[in-house]
Amino acid sequence: MTSQLKILDCTLRDGGYYNNWDFDGEIVRDYLSALAEAKIDYIELGLRNFPKSTFDGPFAYTKESYLNSIELPPGPKYGVMIDAKTILSSNLQIDEAIASLFVPAEESKLSLVRVAVHFSEVEKCGELAKILKTYGYELGFNLMQAGGKPHSEIKNKIKEIKSWECVDVIYFADSLGNMFSDEVLNITNLIRDSWEKDIGIHTHNNMGQALSNALTAVQNNVTWIDVTISGMGRGAGNSQTENFLAAIESERYISQPIFKLAMKHFYSMQRHLGWGPNIFYYLGAKHGIHPTYIQKLISQNQYSDDEVLSAIDHLSQLQNSSSYSEESFNASLRSHDNNTDTSGSKQINQLFNNKNVLIIGNGPSVKRHQQGIVDYIERNQPIVISINMNSSIDDRLIDYYCLTHTGKFFTEKEQYNSITKPILLPKHRFESSELDLFSSEILDYGMEITEDSFEAHETFCVTPFNLTIAYSMAACISAQASKIFLVGIDGYDASDTRQLEMIQLFQHFNNSFKTEITALTPTSYPLTLGSIYA
Repeated sequence: MTSQLKILDCTLRDGGYYNNWDFDGEIVRDYLSALAEAKIDYIELGLRNFPKSTFDGPFAYTKESYLNSIELPPGPKYGVMIDAKTILSSNLQIDEAIASLFVPAEESKLSLVRVAVHFSEVEKCGELAKILKTYGYELGFNLMQAGGKPHSEIKNKIKEIKSWECVDVIYFADSLGNMFSDEVLNITNLIRDSWEKDIGIHTHNNMGQALSNALTAVQNNVTWIDVTISGMGRGAGNSQTENFLAAIESERYISQPIFKLAMKHFYSMQRHLGWGPNIFYYLGAKHGIHPTYIQKLISQNQYSDDEVLSAIDHLSQLQNSSSYSEESFNASLRSHDNNTDTSGSKQINQLFNNKNVLIIGNGPSVKRHQQGIVDYIERNQPIVISINMNSSIDDRLIDYYCLTHTGKFFTEKEQYNSITKPILLPKHRFESSELDLFSSEILDYGMEITEDSFEAHETFCVTPFNLTIAYSMAACISAQASKIFLVGIDGYDASDTRQLEMIQLFQHFNNSFKTEITALTPTSYPLTLGSIYA
């Protein structure tokens, strides 16, 4: 059963969706060495891409110059993947695009190129495939989102690829992670009806079936199997290299180096980055939702379980949720607000009456500069607003607490019955039972989330993102604050999507309002800087 098996480990490629393809050098060295020692057949090192406007690490590009700078142990064959749309949408002729990304195989450390292609793109890829093959590479074609496709469509796509006479292996990918073994068998048989060469499978673990589906494929003589160390990969991840090796019990492979590698590096990375199956990935897969939606919802740590479930419910009702769209993602986050109309009162209008306001965030700098912040408050007597609860600054120094219906509220809600200062919040986003938790006065100021809009009205605000900091700044405008000062708004890693979101938020603020805003503790955002110690 395993004599013709080819194991392809694609950790550096698929796992890169969790760390922006920026793997530590020691991890890469240990990874390559362990896979070579384990006699893994193929290692997919990353993607080939044209330059992008975001920071991604070297394995998002896997350039020849970079490959020549690292040691690739002998034994495995090495490859990269390219998305068909990278070439098809490059505004270059196909031969020019390929020539700008690839060198002939004899000049490269690579021997395999795989093309990831959506079903709708297959007919456009014949020239692409033929040109790549002339470069001398072993050529694979990965049919993405193969699950749920009509039998006739699968057969037609296979016949089309066969007609090119240049592809060596056809993969079918369970991109949404919602296949079960019966569909794996059906697709395998459909491909084999027209295809005599190798077949491969790429499984995802959204519904906990990745390993089972891989083993089912092997039993049905699928010869190429994708795996990743500890399952590291987009969304819930992939079939785990170490588990797959343990399951097949093949004497061709040496499992021990993989086990050691996973325990040394990847299990701790998994705890930190959070890939792997859970109920949200399961529900997403059940409803055919692209896993990127779920990954973004749960990785940003700013949405409650209720908000995530509400977003999934919204996405499940869309016809195109199997493809990721930033617009659809933002709309799903707004969906929980649509149950009730935006409401609010004039309670905060002109409340600050040209006074300076200090907004306290929850960044580590608040604790680090605690005494400096306390001295600043006592010295300058600003109106002090705490975003959510704050354990570092005493309640006596805070004038108002500000919160919206985010994940933070759910983790802190039991604490709100002990505070004595007024709470600023949008009542329409809360259930009556939740409002009963508050023991102090509630100032009702409404909130709407509309992309690219930042407005402050008498009774409500419109913000471009579902962020409490956005709400608090809009409230300051409505309350006619003279200046806004920030502490504890530190920033995130450059690769964190929240960093870009916050940068965009401050840009929207500056474009919408004339009120001066200054950060008094260290921040990575493009803000006017000052110091609480000045």
